[in-house]
This record gives sequence, C-alpha cells and structure tokens, in this order.
Amino acid sequence: MMFVAAPVAQAQETSPVTTIVESWMTSPHGDRKSEAFVHWNKDGAVPEDCATCHSGPGMLDFLGADGSAAGKVDAPAQTGSPVDCVTCHNQAAHDLQQITFPSGEVMTEASPSAICMVCHQGRESSDSVNAAIAGAEDDTINGDLGFINVHYAASGATLFGGAVRGGYQYEGKTYAERFAHVPDFNTCTTCHDPHTTKVVAIDQCVACHKGAETMRDIRITPADIDGDGDAKEGISAEISTLHEKLGEAIQLYAKDVIGKPVAYDAHAYPYFFNDLNGNGTADPDEAKFPNSYKSWTPRLLRAAYNYQFLAKEPGAYAHNPRYAIQLAYDSLEDLSSKAEIDMAGMTRP
Repeated sequence: MMFVAAPVAQAQETSPVTTIVESWMTSPHGDRKSEAFVHWNKDGAVPEDCATCHSGPGMLDFLGADGSAAGKVDAPAQTGSPVDCVTCHNQAAHDLQQITFPSGEVMTEASPSAICMVCHQGRESSDSVNAAIAGAEDDTINGDLGFINVHYAASGATLFGGAVRGGYQYEGKTYAERFAHVPDFNTCTTCHDPHTTKVVAIDQCVACHKGAETMRDIRITPADIDGDGDAKEGISAEISTLHEKLGEAIQLYAKDVIGKPVAYDAHAYPYFFNDLNGNGTADPDEAKFPNSYKSWTPRLLRAAYNYQFLAKEPGAYAHNPRYAIQLAYDSLEDLSSKAEIDMAGMTRP
C-alpha cells in the first residue's frame, strides 16, 4: 500500500477587517490607555463638554446616532471608551456635512472628513479672545484675564483658515481661507489613513514637489519667510523659525514692557508660568499650576494664543502654511510695536 502525504495547509490569509482593526488599535484613536481617554477615570465619567471627542459613546450622542437630539451631548459618557469603529461608521456620521466651529461659523464638508473635523477644530477662536479682552487697554495688566487655550490638533480650523478664525486674527489683516490642494489630496482622509491616522501620501507629495525628499522639505513660495537668508528650506522650517521667534518675542515683551517675565512649558497646564529666576525656561519647580502666569495684557494674550495654536498644530505647514505664517507674522508685528523685536527680512504671504 502506498501512502500519500496530506497537502500542507496554506497559511490562512488575514482578512481586511482584521487588518483594519489591528491598524486602529495602534492609532491614537484606539489607545484606550492614553491620557485622552483615561483622564476622567477617577471621576467615573467623561463630562458632557469633553465627551464628544474623548469617548466613542459621547460622539454617538453628539451625532444623534443613539437616538438623542444631534448637536449636543445629553449626559456624561462612560470612561474607557475610545473612538472605535461604530463611532465613525454609522449613518449619522456618514450623512454629516455641516461643521460648526468655535467661532460659530458653519462650514460644509461633503466628504468622510466631516467627522474628523468635529473634534479636530480646537475649542476657542479669535472671537473668544476678543470677548475676553474687550474694553481693556492693550498694554495694561488685567487681573481678569487668563490664558485662553485653543486645545489640541486644531487641524480643521487650520485647513479652513481665515474663514473660521481658529487662530487669533488681527484687525485690519486679511487671512488665507481654505487651503486648496490638488483634488486627490484635499481632505483629511485622502492624506491620512483613517484607521492609523498616519500620512499615506508622502510618495505622491515628493513626486510632484521636485527636489523634496520629505513633506517637510516642500516649499510653497520662493520668498524667505523667516528672514534667515535661506530661501530653499522647507516651509515647515520657515514656520518653525517664526514660531521660535514668536516665543522669544513673547518673553521679551513680558520682561521689558510689563516687567513680568514668563516661561512656557508645552506639557504642563496651563502652559505659561511665572519665570521666577528669569532664565527663560519653565523649570520643574516653576511649571506648576500654583505658579500659573496671571499678568496678562491683551497684546500678550493675543500673541500667546497664536503661539499655542501653532505649538499644538504641528501639521500646520501641510494643512494651511500661509495661514500659519500669517498668524505668527502678525503676532510678531503686534508685539514689535512695543518691544524691540527685529523683523528684518521677514515676509508675510
């Protein structure tokens, strides 16, 4: 009798759904242990004001996908619930096209990116800053003022630019509105993988932008924006230098004009602190809430708002570079009316 060996079983192929789920689990939206989702664990629930973006059930509540009225969260949401599949894959999310920004402006986004912009729009605007400083003298410390934080990753507000006033926009200035790119790369989900959130269009970007090896190398203008003499560096570097100079200008104004030195820490709330030893750095013993900076003038608050807007929007160079440059330039220009700030060679698009 002749025995024939049984065929070796072929490796089972991974299903597309499994691949998507695995991708999502490695993304910020799926990281249920991140601060974005565990911050309220000790409280037992995510409050209504935060639940839309920090809880899957909260987003469903906001959309009205749970049977409630759309446009608001009716009750605290459960903790430990990240932005999962059903959060974005439901009929209400699919039908969403109108996005209301913190300024009150309503924009139309007839693409799957609309659901992204519900959260990635920030929580403040020019309007809220103007409301806070109304009637106050530009260079007089006002004890009623506190730092106004745009929140994090306000990419949608950057994309729409001046139309939604996500950054602080100075009176008498014009601002770039929606950044119009080529049709195939003009929305959140055409540039970012919707499950991993990683940028997926890098090869296509550098194929069109000749001479650029990475997205950060891409330029949008031949002008030397930051005045450093290098007109070949990527627009990302131009914005970074302007942002750095703005931080220095904020410290100079605080020290020389109002006599209250300030220091910044990107990782400690509320970010701006009294610089007690005057070394220009928020040292560990200074970057604590009891030492929060409270010597705000309207002029300083406007500039600090834009500094934080750009600090928490690291993709601004791709989302709307002209708008980002305009915010930084105008903040520097406003501070330079009172402090000795060198803007020689800088260019505003």
